[in-house]
Parts: sequence; structure tokens; C-alpha cells
Amino acid sequence: MVQKYQSPVRVYKYPFELVMAAYEMRFPTCPQIPVFVGCEVVKDEESADGSIRKTERRCKLIVEAPYIVKKIIGVDYVYFIQKNLLDRRKRILTIEAVNESFANRVEILETCRYFVHPENSDWTCFDQEANLDIKSFFGFESTMEKLGMKQYSANIAKGKEIIEFFITKLEEEGVTSIPRWKPSNAIGDIENNEEGDDADGITEGASKVDLNQCGDKSKDCAFQLDSDYIRRYLGELSVMEESRLVQLRKWLADLQKGKMPNDATLLRFLRARDFNVEKAREMLSQSLMWRKKHGVDKILAEYQTLTVIQDYFPASWHHHDKDGRPLFLLRLGQMDVKGLMKSVGEDGLLKLTLHVCEEGLQRTEDATRTGGKPISTWCLLVDLEGLNMRHLWRPGIRALLRIIEIVEANYPETLGRVLIVRAPRVFPIMWTLVSTFIDDNTKGKFLLFGGNDYQEEGGLVDYIPEEYVPEFLGGPCKAMICDGGLVPKSMYMTDVELEREGCPLTEDSIYRSVTLGRGQVHEVQINNDDPGSVITWDFDVMRQDVVFSVLHTKVPLPMKDTVHSPTGALQSFAEHMNPLSIDHEHRSAIDKHWKEGVDYFRMEPSIVCHDGESIQGSHVATQTGTYILQWKFHCNHQLDLLDTITAPKAQVMYFYEQLKSADYRGSMCSLQSGNSALSTMSLKSGASSCPSR
Repeated sequence: MVQKYQSPVRVYKYPFELVMAAYEMRFPTCPQIPVFVGCEVVKDEESADGSIRKTERRCKLIVEAPYIVKKIIGVDYVYFIQKNLLDRRKRILTIEAVNESFANRVEILETCRYFVHPENSDWTCFDQEANLDIKSFFGFESTMEKLGMKQYSANIAKGKEIIEFFITKLEEEGVTSIPRWKPSNAIGDIENNEEGDDADGITEGASKVDLNQCGDKSKDCAFQLDSDYIRRYLGELSVMEESRLVQLRKWLADLQKGKMPNDATLLRFLRARDFNVEKAREMLSQSLMWRKKHGVDKILAEYQTLTVIQDYFPASWHHHDKDGRPLFLLRLGQMDVKGLMKSVGEDGLLKLTLHVCEEGLQRTEDATRTGGKPISTWCLLVDLEGLNMRHLWRPGIRALLRIIEIVEANYPETLGRVLIVRAPRVFPIMWTLVSTFIDDNTKGKFLLFGGNDYQEEGGLVDYIPEEYVPEFLGGPCKAMICDGGLVPKSMYMTDVELEREGCPLTEDSIYRSVTLGRGQVHEVQINNDDPGSVITWDFDVMRQDVVFSVLHTKVPLPMKDTVHSPTGALQSFAEHMNPLSIDHEHRSAIDKHWKEGVDYFRMEPSIVCHDGESIQGSHVATQTGTYILQWKFHCNHQLDLLDTITAPKAQVMYFYEQLKSADYRGSMCSLQSGNSALSTMSLKSGASSCPSR
């Protein structure tokens, strides 16, 4: 595999002629580069007028490699041929170096240029690129490739400092300027002649920078990738990381028409793919197509916040963290996931998320300009007080996973830190469901605080300036954020509108619907052989009232009666005469002779659930045996036979799931001890059940 290196543009704020004098001082030896032992001039030619000089050197370098590798290759030194072409008229030096040693096994080609800055003729620019192709090397191809690139990177890092060192030497010797070259038989105004020469230099020097480095930047675009720019606006990068950035930008400049992503965006995609240019290019290509297809570039200008979002989405931007990152607050525990989804649809929540992400990128750019240091990510503070099983509504989780997938693919390396505070005991269950969709690099940025741990040493004030800690977390700063709460059903979209939005929330296939008449029950039996597993439930009462209970027994239960009920008119007549005489499915598995507290146990206090309510909860199944989720028709007065026949039936749409204990324990188990004011059920059994209405 060919390894490539391409540098950003490095700028010396000295005239070309002075830089050339400093460059010549590097020969024949250069103590600042220990591997460079020395060189001999093989050829040195100059044109008749002195404008062109061709120099060829044979350079000797120390082999810096492990002892065993040195013994295998049998040499302590390697030789390179360096060819320099200096054009004094155009003020350009082109350098080409190839390896002489092991030329049949290894191909190394390096090309460098010194040229005049296109916007300031008293400054000099430098760029370089190199290819390394190890075809065969005694079975050590991979090792030599890594050693070669490592050594090359180390030498590149010293390049600019060496030129600066020798310029200082020249100044100490009293040389602060060197006249520009001019023809010995110059006719006319010398200044005009020099201006012409400058123009030639600018044209050639600028062509590469403008075409390969710029994009659609403003006045300063021509040198957006010089090394000073990188340190100021992108941060400290290794020489190879700089090279990968330049390569990706060059590829994009050759391909992209119109607006190009900025350098911070390119760097984020490179980091997401460990600076593998090919993988980053593929990821970026997919993202650019996605942005164009969905008009993402227009979101900041065209997005209009709906009233339901303004009033019930408890989130906002809020100052910055201690590293200068923009800070976004989200009170997830106060958010009505189901209500918002039924009000704006899944795509509505996605557009809201994209607007937040786009605004986050804009704020990081603003922070970089005003803060004096590169800021490429933002900080997310999530308050989970109030989090319960209501937030694990399955269509909501499905939508969340879709949003996470889209954000991970198109906004990589955007989050610098995620602070999660007041995490209740139910949080590990949610984390189990969503964490597999979050990139490992992003997971490493999560900091979790259960209960009131965020107020202690090592808490929020270590990451957020104390004066910016929001009021709802005990700080002095008022946050411009709504209280959230349940979205009124009057703001819900109709079923037709939701289906048109591609969000069939009322007919989700994972939910089962059941109807119950007077005296009828519906039960789900869960055989548990995994103590510590979690049973979760989510149901809507569509009509009438029901009583919900969670029971447990170790007594073996009989199989459900498999006798099929009559159908058609006969079944209808039978149900009207005696609803309990035929419907075997709606009989309880609990024998009427069993005693509660002896044969079976009520693990959750029974609750009456009214028409229109949504109930979510969970129970930590600490015992083996059979757990029973039970729904029973509820009536608060006695009905006679006629009332029984004519009374409307109750209807429940429900979903349940058993999560393995191993799925949410481990690193998250410390949260089991967190305080949650909403855990109101099963306190004795250690459950984490949070009914929500």
C-alpha cells in the first residue's frame, strides 16, 4: 500500500531571498536534524543570466530502526538523491528527492516548493508531499512502513523551526535583507521589472493554493490551511493529521461544485474514521448527498418553531462550559415523549434535532472566532429528574434510535461532553436500549451522576462555570427553558395526519389490543429464571377503566385452556347471557382457593387506570418463578344482568418486555442506588416502577 503525505501551506514572514539563504545554511550538515549526516554536491549548474540554478546532492541519512532490523538490512546509512531547481526570476524553489538505497525494494518520492505568498510579496510559503511504497523488505514491509512514516513525520515537524533558526543566525550576522535577483543587463525602470517578476511569482504560487486549498472562503481563504491557521482555528494536529486534512480537502475541491464544508467539518469526519482518508471520504460523500436531498443547509434559515415545541420541549442553549464549548440544556425527565411525537410526528422531532445540531455547529464557529482558541464541539447537559417508564414508550424509542443513527452519520465528533445528572434507577434500562446505536468514541464522553452526586466534588462545577449552573440544579443562573410537562391532547395530530407523516403511532405492530367485559381479566405469564431481570410494560387504556396488578407465584400454573370459543352469532349470544361461561382466555391463572401472601404475592400495589390514560412501569424480577401482569375490568358499583349485557367493554392496548439482567448491569449498576422521587411502586421489592398518567 502506498503511504501518502501532503502538508498544509507553511508561511514564513520573510522575503523569499532571505529564506533561500537560510535554506542553504542547512548544507552540508544540519545538527538540528540528527539523522541527516551530510551530503555531497553531485552537480551544480547555473544559467548564463543567473536566473536558474540546478543543484543535485547525494544525501546520507542514519537508519533509525530497531537493532534486529538494522542487522537484517545490513546497513547503518541510506542515501537519497536530492534535485533542486531554483528559479530566481519567478522566486520559486522546487525540490525533488528519491531514494538511492534499496531502490528496487522501496520507492520514496518527495516534492517540496518554496514560493512567494500570493498576497504579500515579502512573505514566503512552503508546501510538500511525499509517497512511500515498500514493495518488499525481507518480510518487514509493515514495520518499515510505520518506521518510515514515523521518522518522516518527526523530521517534517522540525522543518519550519530550522528555517527560523538559520534566519535568526543570519540576523545575528547582520544579514536582514537580500536583494532580489535582476538581469545584469536590465533596461528601464528596475522597480517596474521587479513588479513584473513579482507578478510571475504570485501567479504560479497562488495557482495551487487557490485551486486546491480554498473552497468558498472569504478574503482570507487563500491560506486557510497554512499551519498558523490550523493551530488557531482547528487546534494542534500531528503532521500526519494535517496531511490527511489537506488530502481530504484537495479531493473535495476537485470534486465538489459550489459550497464546500469548512475545515472543522472535514476534521470531524476524519476523526470519526481515525484519520483514514478513504473511510472519511466515503462517510462525507454520503452525508453531503443526504444534506442536499433533505435541504439541511436551509434549516437554520427556514425552520419555524411550532407552538407545541416552544411550550413543551424543555431545552435551550445556555452560555458555555469551562472549555468554552456552547452548552445545551435538555430536561429529558420533564419531556412528554409520546405527547410531542403525537403532536409533531417523528419527522417533526427529527427536524427539531437537526436544527439543534446545525445551530450547535454555528455556535462553535462563533465561539472559535470570539474565544481565541479552536472550539469544534458543544456540551450537552441532560437532567433526568422525572425520568420513568413513560419515556420508554416503544414508538418513541424507535424514533430516538432513528434520530441517533442519522446524527451519528452526519454530525460525527460534534459532542465534546455529555453530562447526565439526577439519573434515576430506571436509566440503565433506557441506556440498554439506545447505547448500542451510539458510537464508542461518543460513549466515552458521557459522565453520569446518580441522585445528588452532581452537587458534590467532581460534579457539575468541575465542568461548568459556577455562575452558569442553572437554577433548576441549584445554581444561580436562570435558564431560558420551559417547564415541559404533558402535552394537551388537543394539540395532537389526527391519526390520518400521523400516518401521512409516516408515524403510525396507534397501530404499532408490537402492541396488542384486548377487550374486557365485567368480571373478565387478561393476564400475561412470564416465567423468570434470571433473577435481577427487568419486566417493563407500557399500555394505553382506550376505553372504560381497568385495574392493573403485578403478581408472583412459585406454584406451577396450569396451561391455558386450548378449547376454542364458539364463533359468530352463537358466541355473541353466549357472551350476552353469561360472559364468564365461554371465555376461557379471560380467566385468571390464580386459583380462587389460593391465599395471597401464601400461594401468590402482589408485587406491585394494584392501581385503577382510567379511560384515556397511558401507563408505563417496570419491575426488577428478583425471584424465580412466574410473574403475572394482570388487567381486570373495573366497575365501582354493582351491575345487574341487563347492565352487564349492555355495558361497554374496556379496551387496553399493551406491550411488555423482559430485559436480561446482564443487559443493564455492569458499569451502570451504580445508578441502582440513585434517588428517584418518581419511584413510587414496589419499594419493598427493590423495583423501579414509575407509573405515569
